[in-house]
Amino acid sequence: MIKLFVGLGNPGPEYQDTRHNAGFWWLDALARELKVQLAMDKSYYGLLARTAVQGNTVWLLAPQTFMNLSGKSVGALARFFKIAPDEILVAHDELDVAPGQVKLKFGGSHAGHNGLRDIHAQLGSGDYWRLRLGIGHPGNKAEVANWVLKKPILDERIAIDQCIDRSIKAVPDLIQGAMERATMQIHTHKPPRPHTPKANPEGIAAQPVQNALKAVEPD
Repeated sequence: MIKLFVGLGNPGPEYQDTRHNAGFWWLDALARELKVQLAMDKSYYGLLARTAVQGNTVWLLAPQTFMNLSGKSVGALARFFKIAPDEILVAHDELDVAPGQVKLKFGGSHAGHNGLRDIHAQLGSGDYWRLRLGIGHPGNKAEVANWVLKKPILDERIAIDQCIDRSIKAVPDLIQGAMERATMQIHTHKPPRPHTPKANPEGIAAQPVQNALKAVEPD
């Protein structure tokens, strides 16, 4: 049973549309679905909302501590309201999942994700749920820091938004603790295969339009 939904990202307009903020995008979509307004709560170092769903109290939290200190916010709220790690779901960007795909996972390592690393440290446990929102990998480990702090191209952003919309539909099951059913709902969708342009009559392949939405930001 999930009581606390967390979305990870970096605060500030310069980071708003970067890949690292996919968790914020997901939490914003959940807030819209539940018709709640996130508001700053300095006690928990983040944007916070509280509501009731099917008789259960549910918290939404977007840490405003910057990614590397996400656990400061999550840990403070979880400790005060006695929310156990396995009652927490953290939505975050995932390099090892393609844009348009999303994976639900329980426990495991932080796999180098700095937000998860700090949550591990503050909770004293890795036994919480993660919603891994695919952003793809640049193909070169040295480029990862720049990759996550850039905006995705338009097609990728559309695919990410679509997977967010699909995964939000599993929230009632997550709140009720029907984790197997929620997992099946999230994982059964297969994104459409990318379109391959056909050759034109002259035999010259049409050139795809390249999107150049790039904004490098400091970490």
